[in-house]
Amino acid sequence: MTSADPNAALSPVLIALMKGVTYQENDPQLWQSLLGLQARVREYVGVLGLELILDEAEGYAYLRQRPASDDASALPRLVSRRPLAFPVSLLLALLRKKLAEFDASSGDTRLILGREEIVDLVRLFMPDTANEARLADRIDIHINRIVEIGFLRPLRGRNDQLEVRRILKAFVDAQWLGELERRLADYRAHVAGGVNRKDDTP
Repeated sequence: MTSADPNAALSPVLIALMKGVTYQENDPQLWQSLLGLQARVREYVGVLGLELILDEAEGYAYLRQRPASDDASALPRLVSRRPLAFPVSLLLALLRKKLAEFDASSGDTRLILGREEIVDLVRLFMPDTANEARLADRIDIHINRIVEIGFLRPLRGRNDQLEVRRILKAFVDAQWLGELERRLADYRAHVAGGVNRKDDTP
């Protein structure tokens, strides 16, 4: 009689993490496997130069590249960095601030925002325009980009309602949030500079 494959439970957990963020709510059974196997997961991904980031309270886990060292034998980067356009970075900052305010004032765990609400968050930091419809369309493109990278999720059957995924807290941390007002001032200056440069062109 052959023994069961010791990797039978580990493989699905690793595959899910390699594909992206693992959420407790999406697959509770897989999540429980991850919790039970996290020591083996950390050992396995450590060989690849990765580390497991697991937030049991918030219910998500993902793999992150270990910080680079000065060692000449450092491994090549496996998890690629994705540069974000300025409006997308701005929107992520505003959503993170909104999430912090929500957590401070509400006992709920899910922050749901309408697309119009999100558009209004960004509108204050965008150059003035007479074509509000075009501005809303542009912001909607940035919203869709954030949906693609996993920080917003449309509600089932309600594409105009989006949940702010709590993993945003891991990427925009408390220290960064503490500097948000300065960063938003930089954003305003960036927008104003863009408007001035446009106005100065012949």
